[in-house]
Amino acid sequence: METKRHSERGPGSALSDTRSRPAASRVSDDVLLDAARSCVLDKGVRRTTLAEIARTARVSRMTLYRRFPDVRSVLAALMTREFGTLLRGTTAGAATADTARQRLVDSAVAAVRALVTDPLMRTVLDLDAELVMPYVVQRLGATQRLAEQVLTAQVTAGHQDGSIRGADSAVQVRAVLLVVQSFVLSLRPATTDVDKGALLAELRHLLDATLRPEPGT
Repeated sequence: METKRHSERGPGSALSDTRSRPAASRVSDDVLLDAARSCVLDKGVRRTTLAEIARTARVSRMTLYRRFPDVRSVLAALMTREFGTLLRGTTAGAATADTARQRLVDSAVAAVRALVTDPLMRTVLDLDAELVMPYVVQRLGATQRLAEQVLTAQVTAGHQDGSIRGADSAVQVRAVLLVVQSFVLSLRPATTDVDKGALLAELRHLLDATLRPEPGT
């Protein structure tokens, strides 16, 4: 009679499930963030749990906990990744404009267009808009800081080529951020009775006019 070793388990055992999961060191953040994105799009932020993200990513809860202590930290990293990718795309799309001011205006308007239709941003604003409020009334978040880094480079280039009027660059960057942010958060209700294209054209005019050097300077 053949004797089975004590270490053998059935195909559905906890041990075999653990062995089928990738080791924590081999799981990239993108795998975890992709799983989080899928969960948020399916259920919204408040109904997404770390356990659900771990199941979707096919990793153990401990693997996820080692990277992200709570759902908010996962969402922050996810939004930073999503927004960073979008920013790089809109900035690259505006790279052929003649002046730094034109590049800034083109990329800012393109970013608004992209963000208001981004599935993740739309889900957050539609289902969990209150989660955005701290970054509007209390403090700036990582995605806003990331946007300011891009804007700072553009404003600095505009000062150098003379296409953006001379002023405190930090103040100019913050002002542009606040204007663009308001369009991202409010464009949908604002276009219920106003044409979206016309409103974005006005945003373009507003940004260009406020950054254009004054005549004779």
